[in-house]
Amino acid sequence: QVQLVESGGGLVQAGGSLRLSCAASGISFSHNAMGWFRQAPGKERELVARMALGGAIDYTDSVKGRFAISRDDAKNTVYLQMNSLKPEDTAVYFCTSGGWGVVPAAYHFWGQGTQVTVSS
Repeated sequence: QVQLVESGGGLVQAGGSLRLSCAASGISFSHNAMGWFRQAPGKERELVARMALGGAIDYTDSVKGRFAISRDDAKNTVYLQMNSLKPEDTAVYFCTSGGWGVVPAAYHFWGQGTQVTVSS
């Protein structure tokens, strides 16, 4: 059974930082691309960052230069370092795997999500 468990969300002031973690089990982690999506209230789930097996990385334009995705295959964990946070980054952040693409339907496995709230 595949499990993706996110952690690290919370409440932070604008300009602050958070580091999200996603621990994976039940999958061949080193053979899967990983990604982070987010969903704000009343909005569609959107891609934040994704990392391919070969290391190629994509970010949505609004987080470029502020967020960084990384992975530790020895720990079966993917991270999202978020710096210079803005109120518009407020959302539930989801870890995903088992696919590749820029839309949620492209992925098979999802975590339960972790809330990130940025106050102004």
